[in-house]
Amino acid sequence: MKLYILEDEVRILQHLLQILQKIPYIQVVGSAAEVVKASKEIPELKPDIILADIRLKDGDSFQLFAEIGEADFQVIFLTAYDQYAIQALNMGAFGYLLKPIDETSLTSMLDKCFHHRKQESFDQQQLSIARDHYLAQGVAASRRIALKSVEFIEIVPMEDIIFCKSDKGYTTFYLNNKTEILVSKGLKEYESLLVPFGFLRCHQSYLVNFQYVKKYFREGFLQMQNKEMVPVSSRKKEEVLRYLENIS
Repeated sequence: MKLYILEDEVRILQHLLQILQKIPYIQVVGSAAEVVKASKEIPELKPDIILADIRLKDGDSFQLFAEIGEADFQVIFLTAYDQYAIQALNMGAFGYLLKPIDETSLTSMLDKCFHHRKQESFDQQQLSIARDHYLAQGVAASRRIALKSVEFIEIVPMEDIIFCKSDKGYTTFYLNNKTEILVSKGLKEYESLLVPFGFLRCHQSYLVNFQYVKKYFREGFLQMQNKEMVPVSSRKKEEVLRYLENIS
């Protein structure tokens, strides 16, 4: 696979090159620290995968990919611990690695890309979600989320999600159009993303969108507008009641 690197720190770039030269199926075809250079080279070199730092010398990689448009490559983002960057990448269902990059994590993610390269091409809608959320810095963030199932990636407005149910490391999203989407991530992965937008964890296995709550039963259940009954754990009962009392 042909690989291109977007990184503006020389020390990190050299570290990445040392790791990549040990991987037989990887051919590094170029690197850039600026959007201007990368925007010219990437369409010409046609890499299969790009390792991309978010912040570059003259802009950000979200901006770069928006300029390039639809393309047949995969992206692994590289980021220092940045709450908003990580949340943005999760919103867009992108793979990412935290700096400092370790050899095992990078090799493992590249192996995954190599074996799924026909299924994981770059998606501009995913980019739009991630970039909107990143630029909003968590205040007026994009109200859409990318849900990655085995067969497809679906862009879903958060307001369309009635509730989420987890089971054995998987999460099912129940939507207001009566469809369900199963993703291979646990509920915890989505809790921090959805809670700021009117969702509440009412049970170990359930996260509900309170705009769809129709009735609370004192036995410990919420009736949703789609008539589904969602359990409320005894530990979460007081929090649920406080939430209901504050609805105007």
